[in-house]
Amino acid sequence: MMFKYDYLVVGSGLFGSIFAHEMSKAYRKVLIIEKRNHIAGNIYTYELENINVHKYGPHIFHTNDKEVWDYLHRFAEFNRYTNSPVAIYKKELYNLPFNMNTFYQMWKIKTPNEAKNIIEKQKNMLKNPKNLEEQAIKLVGEDIYEKLIKGYTEKQWGKPCSELPPFIINRLPVRFTYDNNYFNDQYQGIPIGGYTKIIEKLLKNVEVKLNTNFFDNRENMEKLANKIVYTGMIDQFYDYCFGELEYRSLKFESETKNLENYQGNAVVNYTEAEIDYTRIIEHKHFENTKTSKTIITHEYPTKYKKGEEAYYPVNDDKNSKIWKKYNELAENEKNVIFGGRLAKYKYYDMWEVIKEALKVAEDELSNVR
Repeated sequence: MMFKYDYLVVGSGLFGSIFAHEMSKAYRKVLIIEKRNHIAGNIYTYELENINVHKYGPHIFHTNDKEVWDYLHRFAEFNRYTNSPVAIYKKELYNLPFNMNTFYQMWKIKTPNEAKNIIEKQKNMLKNPKNLEEQAIKLVGEDIYEKLIKGYTEKQWGKPCSELPPFIINRLPVRFTYDNNYFNDQYQGIPIGGYTKIIEKLLKNVEVKLNTNFFDNRENMEKLANKIVYTGMIDQFYDYCFGELEYRSLKFESETKNLENYQGNAVVNYTEAEIDYTRIIEHKHFENTKTSKTIITHEYPTKYKKGEEAYYPVNDDKNSKIWKKYNELAENEKNVIFGGRLAKYKYYDMWEVIKEALKVAEDELSNVR
């Protein structure tokens, strides 16, 4: 059968765009279809009031992988933005990630030993945490858990911390120095001019069709190319034959304010359960933009409903068992490549998506050769 394209890529986020770019460089004919009215997936940024707005929440690039860092620098210059969020609990303000500034604000202590002694007394000798609540208390004690973790996390996941797996909290840094840098990675920053410009350069020589949903015309779409590169939800691809996987969704409410500076920081978390949103983003601080106005976004976690946007997977035991069944089908596909957070049902950082896309593209070209 003669196909019009070598690859049909479903989705124009990082994975799909990098794969398409690498194939295009190797003179493969690629078509990207994107169900939204813009490219770049969830890292899409647009300019308003001379401010680059992160439409689907903040994306702060960080990695220790020099190969990935150098690769992205082919398409953009990065600033030196350091992620140093703050948290508000009722009328109290705390530095994040959890560090000596946080411990001083919480307990008015000044040395690492003092902080460690308090945490040791509060963690109740939890040796084998069975859930997120126990793991959090083991890491930072009851006070910090109650004020800065419990409400925020339960809003984010829509479940009690006692029902969430302990590994979720392992991504949260804890350090006994006065260091508000959230990430320890060597390379950090925000692309100057926004992420969309990176995707535009990646897709410069790639055919793209927007407002095109793969599932609206799947039978004909599958006849277009020799292989499909799929970056959407894996359970949807298989028509939910093993049941629906669980995802979390997000709602964003943005507004322009006639203020030069609204909150003094790019990211402010609201950790008490009584406030519906998890954080407020003030976009101009990502690039230190000088304007007389500012744009803020309230971020609300929501339960995912079929037909809405899925943002991240819920990797508990129940969903992991279902995913394994779908993954067995995916691994036996000869003409379909699965990549990215939703297709792999895994909470990837951006650098991991890039690394995976480059590896898959390299393997594809090696197999053809």
